[in-house]
Amino acid sequence: MPDTLPLCPNCASDLAYEMGSLLVCPMCAHEWAPVADESDEPVGERVVRDAVGQILADGDTVSILKDLKVKGSSGNVLKVGTRVRGIRLIDGVGDHDIDCKIDGFGSMQLKSSVVKKV
Repeated sequence: MPDTLPLCPNCASDLAYEMGSLLVCPMCAHEWAPVADESDEPVGERVVRDAVGQILADGDTVSILKDLKVKGSSGNVLKVGTRVRGIRLIDGVGDHDIDCKIDGFGSMQLKSSVVKKV
C-alpha cells in the first residue's frame, strides 16, 4: 500500500483509512477495495494468442499446425494446413479455448497453441 491513501471515490474526502483489506471513508461511510497498479492488463479481458503470438478474435480463420488425432473416431486425423473458418473463443475444458466446426469432423474444441491465424 502506498504511503498516501487515495481520496474517497464517493465524496472525495482525504480522511480514508484502512480496515483489513478495504479502505473506509469516515465522512460518508463508503467502503471500497484499493485499486491495483493501472499498468497491469485489464482483469476482465482475456487475450487468446495463437502458436506464433498473434491475437485471435471471434470469427477469425485459422490453420492447424500439426496432425491431430480426433478422439472418438478410428484413424481419422486432422491434417496439417486444414483451415478452420469462423472460430469462437471460449473458456473450454482444460487448455481448449477455441470452439469451431470442421468439415467432415463436426463441432469440436481446439487449443490455441496448435493453430495459426491466416
